[in-house]
Amino acid sequence: MGQGPDAGGDRRGNLPPLSLHVPEPPFRPGDPVDYSFLDIPPAGAAPRPDESCDPHETAPLCTGMIRVLDEDYRAVGPWDPRLDPETLRRMLRVMALTRAFDDRMYRGQRQGKTSFYMKCTGEEATSVASAFALDNDDMVFPSYRQQGILIARGYPIQEMINQIYSNRADKLKGRQLPIMYSSREHNFFTISGNLATQYPQAVGWAMASAIRGDTRIASAWIGEGSSAEGDAHAAFTFATVFNAPVVLNIVNNQWAISSFSGFAGAERATFASRATGYGIAGLRVDGNDALAVYAAARWAANRARANKGPTLIEHFTYRAEGHSTSDDPSQYRSAQEREEWPLGDPIMRLKRHLVAMGEWSVEAHRAMDAELVEQVKAATKEAEKNGVLGHGLHHPFHTMFEDVFEELPWNLREQADQAMRERRIKWPDWKEA
Repeated sequence: MGQGPDAGGDRRGNLPPLSLHVPEPPFRPGDPVDYSFLDIPPAGAAPRPDESCDPHETAPLCTGMIRVLDEDYRAVGPWDPRLDPETLRRMLRVMALTRAFDDRMYRGQRQGKTSFYMKCTGEEATSVASAFALDNDDMVFPSYRQQGILIARGYPIQEMINQIYSNRADKLKGRQLPIMYSSREHNFFTISGNLATQYPQAVGWAMASAIRGDTRIASAWIGEGSSAEGDAHAAFTFATVFNAPVVLNIVNNQWAISSFSGFAGAERATFASRATGYGIAGLRVDGNDALAVYAAARWAANRARANKGPTLIEHFTYRAEGHSTSDDPSQYRSAQEREEWPLGDPIMRLKRHLVAMGEWSVEAHRAMDAELVEQVKAATKEAEKNGVLGHGLHHPFHTMFEDVFEELPWNLREQADQAMRERRIKWPDWKEA
C-alpha cells in the first residue's frame, strides 16, 4: 500500500509558525493624526477616457483619484463638468439644507422625539452631486446616509420628519426604522437595514429596464464595509455578465460603525480596484469635491445609458460624525481626525469655489444658512403636530393588518376582528379611522 505525503516533521523546524494579520487603524483615541500616508494626487491630474471606453482603460482611475477643485478652489482638468453658476448654487443649497436637516433631527433624537437618527455630515456631496448628475426618473437604491438624494429630488422634508417620528402622518405607517425612507414618486427605493441588499436589487432593476427597452438606469449606494458582503459581489458578477445599465457607488468614509476600512480590505487595495477584477469600469473620486462627484456620476450614467455597461465608483470621503445616534466615535478614533482630514468639507469647498468665481459671498452663504435653519424648523413644527415618539398620535391600530395581502386571509381577518372588539371594550371611545 502506498504511503501518504510525509508530514514534514523536522523539515519545517526552521519555519516560523503561521499567523494572521489583524487590521489596525492608524490612529486611536489620544493619538496624534498624520495623514501624510495618503496618496492624494493634485486636482486635474486624472485623465478622462471616453465614456464608451473598454473597462480596462479605467484601471488607472481605480488607484488614482479624480479631483476637480484645486487648492485655490478653481475647477481644473478634463473632469471639470463646467456647470453654470445657478446649478452650482442649487447644489450648494441642497447640500446645506441636508446638513441643516441632519442637525435638527439629531437634536430631536436627543430630546426623545425619535429613537434613532443617522447624519451624513461630511458626505453630502456623495449623494447630492450624484443626484444632480442623474435624471429624476432614474431609480436610486440608497443606503441609510443618502437623505440628500430625496431632498435634491424635492421630497418634502416634513414627510421625512413624519417618517422619522413614526407618527400618524408617516406614509410608511411606522413600519420602518427612522430614516429608512421610501418614495415611488421620487424613484427612491425603500432603504433596507440589511447591508448591501440594494446592490443586487439595483442590478436586477437595471436588467429589467434593459429587457423592457426602457431608457432609465439604476444607481445604488453602499458603504465600504458593506462592500465585503456577499450580496455586493453577486451584484458585481451579474452586472458585468449581463452588461446591466447600473452605477454602483461605494462610499468609503473610512469607518464602518467602529471598524475602520481595513477590515473590508482597504489595506490591500482601493475599493474601486474591485471593478478591475470583475471587468467593470471603475472610478475613484474625491468624495468631498462636489464637482468631481458630479463629473464621475455623469460619466457613469451616460455610459450606462449608452449600453456600455456598469461602473463602480468609490467616493473617498470621511464620516465626520458618529455612525448613528447610538454611536460614540471618541471611543475608537482620534478626536483630531475630522479637523485634520486633508480633503476638507464638501460644503465649504463648493462655497469657496463659487466665491472664487465671483458668484457667491460669505454674507449670502450666512443668509442662506439662516433661512434653511428656519425652513427646517417650520417643517419640524408642522410634523410634530402629527405626533412624536411615545406621544400616542400613531396610525390606527387596524393598519397593522394592511398592505401585506391583496385580500386579507380568513385567519388574519379573524384576528383583526378580535383585536378590534378587544380594543373597543378597553377603550369605548375608540373609533375606526
